[in-house]
Amino acid sequence: MAESATILDSYLAKTPRSAALARAARAALPGGIVTDTRYFEPYAIYIERAAGVCKWDVDGNAYLDFFGGHGANMLGHSHPVLIQAVAGAIGRGVQYAANHPLEVEMAQEVLRHFPTAGRVRFTGSGTEATLLALRLARAFTGRPKIVRFASNYHGWHDHVASGYAAQFDGSAAPGVLPEIAAQTILIRPNDTAALERAVEGFGSQIAGFIIEPLGTHFGVVPTSGIFLRQVQDAAHSIGALFILDEVLSGFRVALKGAQGVYGLAPDLTTVAKVLCGGMPGGAVVGRADILDMLDPDPSRRAGRPKVLHQGTLTGNPVSMAAGLASLREIERIDGCARANSLGALARRRLNEMAQSERLPFSWYGDFSIFHLLIGHQRADSIDPKRNLETFLARPQPQTNRLRMALNVLGFDVNTKCSGLLSAVHTEEHVEQLVTGIAAAAAMLKREGLL
Repeated sequence: MAESATILDSYLAKTPRSAALARAARAALPGGIVTDTRYFEPYAIYIERAAGVCKWDVDGNAYLDFFGGHGANMLGHSHPVLIQAVAGAIGRGVQYAANHPLEVEMAQEVLRHFPTAGRVRFTGSGTEATLLALRLARAFTGRPKIVRFASNYHGWHDHVASGYAAQFDGSAAPGVLPEIAAQTILIRPNDTAALERAVEGFGSQIAGFIIEPLGTHFGVVPTSGIFLRQVQDAAHSIGALFILDEVLSGFRVALKGAQGVYGLAPDLTTVAKVLCGGMPGGAVVGRADILDMLDPDPSRRAGRPKVLHQGTLTGNPVSMAAGLASLREIERIDGCARANSLGALARRRLNEMAQSERLPFSWYGDFSIFHLLIGHQRADSIDPKRNLETFLARPQPQTNRLRMALNVLGFDVNTKCSGLLSAVHTEEHVEQLVTGIAAAAAMLKREGLL
């Protein structure tokens, strides 16, 4: 990389085949992408293969990976245990259109880690899991409204689209019926007073409260353990369900989930990502009397109506095999504790580096994540209830160019410059990351972006 070259020049020179693929993608895919979370200007790198903590793009460039498969890769990429399980399952068939032993074994494994739960229903994804959880809550209580927390992510379906990235006033997101959005009570994170007002004003209409236990996207907007317990108490005080969305935190914070760490007892829990080792799949886990509303046998539903749920890919045998192998390996190596320890080390070393280099960076988070706040305030000095937008804002072009500079230097993080540690990262990888971010920040300084 020439000293005089800009970050963008270096990126373009390093990734010509990714550029060509991006041009072809834009002609076939909206925005040239298959999910909004992979949008990056002028284009994102195209990965050809991955192993361990590294991945390689179509131009042959290697990247030390801290994107973490959107949080699913607790064992890194292409772990031998996972490969063996998936290869064996594919060899026996990928779609039986029938019950199979692995779904029973996987259900037992999940329930073993969630002792307060009595039943599991598998779904095709995390989005499907939250959709089913909300349907169950409404059917079980006979009530229409759901309490959600602004900026919390629960997938992309109509009942949770408004108030995630926009529409914080509760209005309907594009394509969502106003009548659906009107059944959501949107509260700012950690706002106890608003929680109390919702209970007082709508208590008899509320079916459930759904929340991410660490806050938006694993803690971008932090949520306190105290507030989680207040939400749980509020739900139970009016006969509503407490729904914990552990799609990202489940089997990553701990095998028992964030609920086990914080001492919570949700009525329903949604899980995905780590659940199936990065393969497609999700689940709703919870009380038997609620999940038994899915049972076709009327005698097992205690007079309640049958809740509809179907899905061709639900309980897919390849995903079940991947999940079983992944969860057992994570338990064998105490992977959650390992990733959490590395996450704490990364945040500490990044903040030490930022202070020594006089960078306007504050690294925060908990467990295995690190998030970046750009500015002169420490993340732990900001009240997420009053300053939600401060946490959500990722000023451009700083974050774009910081990630781009990291790509040029051989690292990958997500588009917000957050990153995840896995059970197979090492302390050396953390130190490489710290050095890489210092070098990337120096590149931004040369361009007058810091």
